Amino acid sequence: MTKAAPLTRDAYRVFQRLPTRWRDNDAYGHMNNAVFYEYVDTAVNAWIIRSETLIVPHGPVIGLVVASECRFHAALGFPDPVDAGLRVARIGRSSVRYEVGLFRGDATDAAAEAGFTHVYVDARTRRPVPLPTDFATALQTLECAAPT
Repeated sequence: MTKAAPLTRDAYRVFQRLPTRWRDNDAYGHMNNAVFYEYVDTAVNAWIIRSETLIVPHGPVIGLVVASECRFHAALGFPDPVDAGLRVARIGRSSVRYEVGLFRGDATDAAAEAGFTHVYVDARTRRPVPLPTDFATALQTLECAAPT
């Protein structure tokens, strides 16, 4: 199996710098795999909150994670900061596929690439609902040319 080259910074639309913590490292001295997902979740939800188009966490529409995956290219870990690059690969009627690249500080190549799909639902019934118009418009600013 041939390993694909990591994406570079120019593949992503917005970035957020996230500090690492001593406890993020595992016994082998690099970031524990589960922590990568914490950074992905933080990058997506921080952007949603900054967009001011959904009321998080107590609004009438909430996003539920229905799928996630991560490809690892290089180690990350304390004390290096992580830059999380965010883009949107697909906007559906009630779902969004986000893609997040995790970079060691100012590195050009992603150390990890993650996919993260939210289905947006009525907070009370947990049934899928169409994306709110303002939210869908904001998401379009993150769209990439072609999904990976």
